[in-house]
Amino acid sequence: MSRRRAGGGSAGSPTISGVAAEAFYEPVGPGLFRPTEHTIGPWSLDDQHAGPPSALLVRAVEGTVPTGGRLSRVTVDLLRGVPVAEVLEVRAHVRRPGRSVQLVDADLLAGGQVVARAAAWWHASTDTAAVAIPPPVAAPRPTAGLPVAPPWLQRGYLAAMEWFPVAGGFDRPGPMTVWTRMRYPLVSGEQPTGLQRLLAVADSGNGVSWVLDLDHWLFINTELTVHVLREPAGEWICLDAATLVGADGTGVATSRLSDQVGEVGRGAQALVIRPRTP
Repeated sequence: MSRRRAGGGSAGSPTISGVAAEAFYEPVGPGLFRPTEHTIGPWSLDDQHAGPPSALLVRAVEGTVPTGGRLSRVTVDLLRGVPVAEVLEVRAHVRRPGRSVQLVDADLLAGGQVVARAAAWWHASTDTAAVAIPPPVAAPRPTAGLPVAPPWLQRGYLAAMEWFPVAGGFDRPGPMTVWTRMRYPLVSGEQPTGLQRLLAVADSGNGVSWVLDLDHWLFINTELTVHVLREPAGEWICLDAATLVGADGTGVATSRLSDQVGEVGRGAQALVIRPRTP
């Protein structure tokens, strides 16, 4: 979730015009990416939804770790709003090298400041098929009807994703199960990996499972942690999310993440709960 609710925008709000963008980001140099209108979050026209930056960070991590393994956990810390109007720089490096496990850091910078940071564990692959436990299967994805758009803002990230609810709904509070997919590539000219698709949607858990009146309460996640059982296959990700609110200004949103074969991982977000000031 971004920091401020969208309105008419401030005097410095970004203006993105011309032909509709074909991706969430356009590469403009080594490690440099220009955001498009598809990254705009539902709370502010100035800030991105955290899903695309999280996916951009995991893309950088994927380009750093060895082949012959995969990422098992990714944590993204959201240090400040990620601006739409700034070219972003992504840097990744191995913090803990190793043949069996590695820890990789990635920073996302805007205007020379780190605005988000990821830490990801990579595990070398080992054959455990003989003892694998079949994961639960998600509720079937609807094959008829039109996508249901969230009512909050019909532009930016929310419009750049397809949403097919199967339990709960955007119009009422509580847990929600929804199938979703990216309408556009993450980076122009590239096909997103399964993990990039997963991170692009995992940050939506607290948004789809809202339990507090958006006009009177803020529920902002400061981080996103995704534990990965396997890399998703195909374009569709199912988000089965629920939010809990504590008594002292904290909350947690948890998500079961699946593809059309079965569960691929779990997501969690730490929430800061605050009443809106008049």
